[in-house]
Amino acid sequence: MVQVSRKLPSLHPSWPHYLGLLSISTALLAGFARYFLIDRHDPLHCDSLLNTGSWLDEDNKQWQPDGCMLHSYKPDETSTCLASKRVVFIGDSITRTLYFQFAHSIDPKLPASVPDDRRKHSDHSLISGSGTMVDFYWDPYLNTSHVTNFLKDPVPSVAGGEAEVPALLVLGSGLWYLRYTDSSGGLPAWEANVENILNTVEKSRSPPAEMIVFLPVEEVVSDKLSPERSETMHASDIDAMNSDLYHRIHPASSDPLALLSSTARTSSVHLPLVFNQMLDASQTMDGLHFENSVVKTQANVLLNLRCNNAWAPAFPFDKTCCRAYPWPSFTYLVLLCAVFSWGPAKYMLARRRGETFEEMKKGVLPAIIFSGAFAMIFVADRTSYWNKEQKYYDTWSFAALNACALLVGLATLKRTDKDLGFLNRDQTDEWKGWMQIAILIYHYLGASKISGIYNPIRVLVAAYLFMTGYGHTTFYAKKADFGFSRITQVLVRLNILTLILAYTMNTDYLSYYFAPLVSMWYLIIYATMAIGSQFNDRMPLLLGKIVTSMCLFTAFMKSEWPLQLLFGFLEYVFDIRWSAREWTFRVTLDQYIVYFGMLAALAVIKVRDYRLTDHPLWPLTVKVSVGLSGLAMLWFFVFELDQESKFTYNGWHPYVSFIPITAFVILRNASPLLRSCSSRAYTFIGKCSLETFIIQFHLWLAADTKGVLLVLPGTKWRHLNFVVSTILFVYVSDQVAQASGEVTSWICGGGKDKGLPTSNTASSGRGAGSNPSGAESVPLTSQQTEHDKPAEAREPDTPTRPLRWVDRLAEGPPRLTAGSSLWTGAQKWEFGVKTKLATCMAVMWLLNLLWVYP
Repeated sequence: MVQVSRKLPSLHPSWPHYLGLLSISTALLAGFARYFLIDRHDPLHCDSLLNTGSWLDEDNKQWQPDGCMLHSYKPDETSTCLASKRVVFIGDSITRTLYFQFAHSIDPKLPASVPDDRRKHSDHSLISGSGTMVDFYWDPYLNTSHVTNFLKDPVPSVAGGEAEVPALLVLGSGLWYLRYTDSSGGLPAWEANVENILNTVEKSRSPPAEMIVFLPVEEVVSDKLSPERSETMHASDIDAMNSDLYHRIHPASSDPLALLSSTARTSSVHLPLVFNQMLDASQTMDGLHFENSVVKTQANVLLNLRCNNAWAPAFPFDKTCCRAYPWPSFTYLVLLCAVFSWGPAKYMLARRRGETFEEMKKGVLPAIIFSGAFAMIFVADRTSYWNKEQKYYDTWSFAALNACALLVGLATLKRTDKDLGFLNRDQTDEWKGWMQIAILIYHYLGASKISGIYNPIRVLVAAYLFMTGYGHTTFYAKKADFGFSRITQVLVRLNILTLILAYTMNTDYLSYYFAPLVSMWYLIIYATMAIGSQFNDRMPLLLGKIVTSMCLFTAFMKSEWPLQLLFGFLEYVFDIRWSAREWTFRVTLDQYIVYFGMLAALAVIKVRDYRLTDHPLWPLTVKVSVGLSGLAMLWFFVFELDQESKFTYNGWHPYVSFIPITAFVILRNASPLLRSCSSRAYTFIGKCSLETFIIQFHLWLAADTKGVLLVLPGTKWRHLNFVVSTILFVYVSDQVAQASGEVTSWICGGGKDKGLPTSNTASSGRGAGSNPSGAESVPLTSQQTEHDKPAEAREPDTPTRPLRWVDRLAEGPPRLTAGSSLWTGAQKWEFGVKTKLATCMAVMWLLNLLWVYP
């Protein structure tokens, strides 16, 4: 099932496979147990938001709920659920502080605290710019007739019209019962009043508000309280009050099978016990009232509780607290069923035909892997089966993960006995591997806000595009194979996973920006090399074509209307909805590095053709280049760290990214020893880097890269969760990479060689300029090298001409052949590549027309 050559040679051949299956089993069992024991009673993850939490950032006191993604609401985002509605707060000074922070959160023009100290113990009323009325009623005991009448009947609107049900009602009391025990009646009076309030709410024919929140009794910092307060406000009493409040709102069931029931009794009142977990002794001066930053976070929790489920059911789904995942539309559901059942259906058909396991490997196994992988990806990021949480950047974590990755790379170094040549296959796979690991760590920790990290990551993305220009140009300059089969091989291999994910995950194709970006650049390179290809052996004319292509493309991207016109046509005809502005940003950020890669490919070809490596001055040239490259690397890091922000660096990036890339290539190929060494771990990741880059959106990260996937719930399991989810993610990516090669081979009619030719073959030992193969390297894809083929299967260095149209016509119409089809049975109609592609495009067009957008 798994090619031994794809695994780390230092491990037993079966270990990676069994380790991957173990991680999948662990994740599935953990998700099932959590859902069975917890989520059946809390499908919207409100308990994660209201009753559990952890401080993730001790320096900034940044609180995040355990197991769900909390959204930081901006003023303009609350209008959907609160505009023209009432929000009512009733309670003591703690409730009043929360009231003003809530009002300030939905409209920064409103005050964040009591404007006049003389009006502390009075009612307040504020109106936001969007028309939301936020009222506060001073009642620290929650026992006035006004409050009682409000709970029984809705409050009339300001204009005196018919009664209006508030969008949110917040009640808070408790500390005044402790502070003034003699006059209030103490704990017994508080318990009786709470019971009366909850009974009134439960027995009301119509709820007094769309959502009711009862605040917990706030925990105090005893050593900071005044002597008068510390005498009566005891932590033990506060704990007892909160425990009593919790059990009244969440009464225990007398049914011994209640744990197994999905219909356990729940109250209509929410209790955010997590408010007390946000408190920190350093954030209060009097031990009772906390800083605005803490109370603002509590107000944001209320907004998440009330507003998250009011958002349109569109992805990315980055607000998982108190929000239900949408049910697929009919067309979407049919598509999911087709994708998920493809593998099992093929397996059942193969069993009925009596095929052996070896016979199933080629036709059935890729389908099973595809169906299983897409099903797991869908469950991970489009359901609440596994938890998600916000990304959290920590400098020490970032350094530790990169250090571990470096140690693994160094520990798995291998060396061959010969010089493999300039930018050989092992080297480029290793290059893709360690760059992919760095990008994964960058995404996992959410380090995009750190300019000093973002800028080098931009260079790594540019390095992939450099390899695109370098590899494709090398192939077309040496092979001159501009046939249709070559185009389909490259484009299908690059896009098959992305296209299927775009439909099964109900996302935008361009959101997985790298596959479409590389595909676009491949077509540009192809057109540049194919037009006037008879002149490609004349270097001045070929350079002129490359410069002309660069100028035309630059003019096209600088003029906004051509791309807008193109995308408008695609939307009108195919119902493809792409953002021209976003795509322009993605393209122009690296629009020159591909052309630099093309020029580098021609330079390497000429160095080899003229045998410059044999020149007496070549060793001196290498030493000078290495010295200049080292200085260039140092200059770049000083330069990028000196930039004011990542936005400032983005302006420079298209013009300076070639400097560190060129410097790295020269340093990495400075000697035969360096060219003959590579890391097996990095090479392994590099061979499935396309799949890791795309699958990370959903199966390792979450919410389309906005969060982190938690296959093991609980804060204390966070580090173990990282290990299990990483093994699961890499294993699935590796399996999908192999299956994608098989599917691409079936679509494109490939023979035994399911990979794409590569320029990175072993050299004959002529040094840095030696490269006997004229094929290309397709970045981010798993490919078979030329030297892995038998001698008779290797491609010649002489240019090959594509078949004429009369030759293709002579091949005849589709025919009935025997063999194992990837789709049906032992006998099948063998359709041509164009027929298969036309059918796939027609199906996608039909899906676009039938698709229901939120």
